[in-house]
Amino acid sequence: MAYMLALFGTGAFVMRGAGCTINDMWDVKFDKMLAAGLAVLVQLNPYTIAFCLGSMPLVTIYPFMKRITYWPQLVLGLAFNWGALVGWTAVTGGMNWGVALPLYAAGVSWTLVYDTIYGHQDKRDDIAAGVKSTSLLFGDNTKAVLSVFSSSTIGLISVAGYMNGQGLPFYATVLGVGSAHLIWQLQKVDIHDPASCWRTFKSNTWFGGIILGAVLADMAYDRLYSDAAGSKEHSIQ
Repeated sequence: MAYMLALFGTGAFVMRGAGCTINDMWDVKFDKMLAAGLAVLVQLNPYTIAFCLGSMPLVTIYPFMKRITYWPQLVLGLAFNWGALVGWTAVTGGMNWGVALPLYAAGVSWTLVYDTIYGHQDKRDDIAAGVKSTSLLFGDNTKAVLSVFSSSTIGLISVAGYMNGQGLPFYATVLGVGSAHLIWQLQKVDIHDPASCWRTFKSNTWFGGIILGAVLADMAYDRLYSDAAGSKEHSIQ
């Protein structure tokens, strides 16, 4: 598991760099990023490699979406969260859509939340440049719309947890701490203040940590429960 985390951490870093480079310009840096991504890719099983390659069209077209649609953040979410599908196949060698699909959808919904907040920093420049975003689309209704996407994020993560057989620590952390953090974001952010938008956007690293903490707490609980049950059974014998 540590090896997989290292691979996916590296892959996420370099492919995000590749996507950001496309967003700015096509140059040699993009080639270097893809080469680094390929070095990670070949460490995975063939089924996972096929899934990874499926994300490339999304990574490539995203930078152009802001000139076509007010929903470029949706395309960004589809690209950024492809790892939910890839990660499952890398670990299991197959696909359980009942778990991976709601997790993927939750990531897309979460991306719409944090990247819409991020986009409010640049809305004046975007208007001047003639580009589109959900920040401009939602406007003064941003908080109301993002409350729907925040609820969807929590709900879909919970569905994924249910389909994967997660336990009480997972739900308590996701529904309690995770929900509280997203509510705090929407209450705290001032969409007309770029500094506030930046701080709130950055706080989403904590939300990611909360979800990771929910998984780890559930694993620890299962381990302790299993050990306790095993000790009890041994004592009886």
